[in-house]
Amino acid sequence: MPMDDDTPRTTTANDGGTGAVGAAAQLLVGRTGDRRGVGDVLIDEDELAAADAFDLPGADLSSEEISVQILAAQADEFTCASCFLVRHRSQIAVDRGGRLYCVDCEG
Repeated sequence: MPMDDDTPRTTTANDGGTGAVGAAAQLLVGRTGDRRGVGDVLIDEDELAAADAFDLPGADLSSEEISVQILAAQADEFTCASCFLVRHRSQIAVDRGGRLYCVDCEG
């Protein structure tokens, strides 16, 4: 009998109410001591601990202090008048009235 993939699975009386997925999950939980089951989903404790160590983009870093050493532009560097990046003098493409442009911004 064809079954629609979107319909929820139901348990039958002969499988003990656990279902095939639940029985497989119980077997896996029995074999591995570092996993715990939540419903039919297994959670690996090692992966959970590793995930807590990662900082997500956009996280609140207001309590963090960042120290950066700022150097003045060196003699062999220039600041592009278009993108305002500090580049090596070998990347000067155009000098328009004392305003230097890099090879990426020429045009």
